Amino acid sequence: MSDWSGRRLHFIGIGGAGMSGLAVVCAGLGAEVTGSDRSESSYMERLRAAGLEPTIGHDAANLPGGAEVVVSTAIAAENPELSLARERDQTVIHRGELLAELCAEKRLIAIAGTHGKTTTTAMTVWALRGLGEDPAFFVGGEVPGLGPEDAPANAGWGAGEWVVAEADESDGSFLRLAPEIAVVTNVEMDHHSKWGSLEPLIEAFTGFAAKSRVAVLPSPTRDAAPVEEVRAALATATPERVRSNDRIPDRSANAPDGAVEVAEFSAAKPATAALDLAVPGEHNVLNARAALAALGAAGFDVDAAAEALGDFRGVRRRLEVKGERGGVRIYDDYAHHPTEVRAALSALRGLAPPRLIAVFQPHLYSRTKVFAAEFGAALALADEIAVLDVYPAREEPVGPFAGVSGLDVARAAADRSGGKPVAWLPSAAKAERFLSRRLDTLSDGSILVTIGAGDIFKLGEALVAAADPADALAKGGEGDPERTSPLL
Repeated sequence: MSDWSGRRLHFIGIGGAGMSGLAVVCAGLGAEVTGSDRSESSYMERLRAAGLEPTIGHDAANLPGGAEVVVSTAIAAENPELSLARERDQTVIHRGELLAELCAEKRLIAIAGTHGKTTTTAMTVWALRGLGEDPAFFVGGEVPGLGPEDAPANAGWGAGEWVVAEADESDGSFLRLAPEIAVVTNVEMDHHSKWGSLEPLIEAFTGFAAKSRVAVLPSPTRDAAPVEEVRAALATATPERVRSNDRIPDRSANAPDGAVEVAEFSAAKPATAALDLAVPGEHNVLNARAALAALGAAGFDVDAAAEALGDFRGVRRRLEVKGERGGVRIYDDYAHHPTEVRAALSALRGLAPPRLIAVFQPHLYSRTKVFAAEFGAALALADEIAVLDVYPAREEPVGPFAGVSGLDVARAAADRSGGKPVAWLPSAAKAERFLSRRLDTLSDGSILVTIGAGDIFKLGEALVAAADPADALAKGGEGDPERTSPLL
């Protein structure tokens, strides 16, 4: 085990899902950790619970001299702390590099894919805990029950020989990892500004899986051509994995010429393991099967692991129940790709609500521009649809994104919904006013779900918290919601 006690690490953007987990683990291993972020978040609570005190706001004064500076792709070059670090010639580390360094300390199960990787990673950790193991883990979301005293957690450094890590393709950083078991849940275009087209993305997933002893892939289907290209490439690929330590066993003796062994999962595989999940949706069955296939490849008892998944509670912002308002159940989901939106709404349809209302906030102008029509088609699974404007994150509506807005999605939903009501609600304030009034007319058992990777979850929380419609209307701004939030 490396000695971390002499390391000084400063995290710019420490409140992110991935960065906060790395900070907590590094501090637990003995490193001196500081960091800053632009605003509060639930991850800041996890940091403070671990004894860290992040600074709110980015300022050059936050940067300690001599510290290694950890950044993610989301940190702009003009960030004052990063600019000063480069002026001082301090070491700057990408979060993917730090994750790879930590994961090299143990046997690694790395889980990648356009959709489902966060939940699959959480399920793998949960099942290992149920098997009596104590894995290290890095999950891109908060998982209730994985922290001390049953608290939520997104990372931890267990004493066991395994580490389970979510592997992020969005910026290509998953190619830094050298997993023993590599899981690919699926392959679709999502991060267009990084990959541009499917071809380089497929090459990246192939490179990720080619480093492993066992690659876990979905069983062949006609609808998964990119995964099939990864499978075909692995069959002829020259092994690329560099063993970073002696903990990783040699490749399977059954694999010809040292090629990567492939294990498969589907809704029925591993076939010997019965599943009784508490989390809804066919997509979660697939996530669980992927986790079980990975654990089987690592030599664990798949049936026992399946039983351990029976009390898995899910991940925050993945079909998370936020509460009720007058008999209407309010959910929140992080879905930000058409496939994910469709999966979330299909899962909620399976609960047979009398009325299902989807409230969608597109994430990123680039994604909205490419997928507006597909988002509209996916949202048409709901009985009623509301669309907010784009959550921009790191992008600006200029250049190729000029004129792109959530209205594109709302119009597409209206075109595809067969006459179902579609509301264009540009701001959260308008959405709260409009939906507060609508909720009070719905029958018990109906469901409203907020969907998106931005801050739309706050809307659901506000709707739950409002004591009566007057409270919500008072907070929302001016005007009649029926006029300021027109139906399309």
